[in-house]
Amino acid sequence: MKMIVGLGNPGPRYARNRHNIGFQVVDLLAHRHEIPLSRSKFNALYGEGWIVRPRRSESASTAGDAPLRQKVLLARPLTFMNRSGSAVAPMARYFAVEPHDIFVVYDELDLPGGKLRLRPFGGAGGHKGMKSLIQQLGTDRFPRARVGIGRPPAPMDPAAYVLQNFSEEEESGFGPLRARVADAAECWLSQGIDIAMNRFNG
Repeated sequence: MKMIVGLGNPGPRYARNRHNIGFQVVDLLAHRHEIPLSRSKFNALYGEGWIVRPRRSESASTAGDAPLRQKVLLARPLTFMNRSGSAVAPMARYFAVEPHDIFVVYDELDLPGGKLRLRPFGGAGGHKGMKSLIQQLGTDRFPRARVGIGRPPAPMDPAAYVLQNFSEEEESGFGPLRARVADAAECWLSQGIDIAMNRFNG
């Protein structure tokens, strides 16, 4: 069993915020693989199912074409961003998922908007949701997808910026980016973080 966790804030008020891109990617994976996020426990909304993708051709050799059949939990913490770990850690313990089998998707102010960076582990880098996960899991040794949203124009407060919705102009780029992050999560499931980084950090 593996987990893919998207970070964000619960409720329709925050659904399209920049801070909620983790939720948005998990929703896309849930739709893509018909895994309803219909269970509510551990202060999280989650679904359990299979992510299955056959090889498109016997001669295919790219990482994206690798066959995939993996049982997964897709999860959205309902604790609000800064307490995400208090939902993820008890769920991981209950389902016996080790930290290295938890893939976390979250927004990153310190990456230019539209950039994607996968990492196998690392610190929180000032992200309070990630800080909570590291504290509650007792380790930073879990893979993650940092989705760049860029810094706000001066003098806007970054806290206000992340709680704004994506603009119509931004959506033209972030729509395909969400699909790319979902592809990266699938690549991690089938071939691990090293191959996923080689393919998606270009």
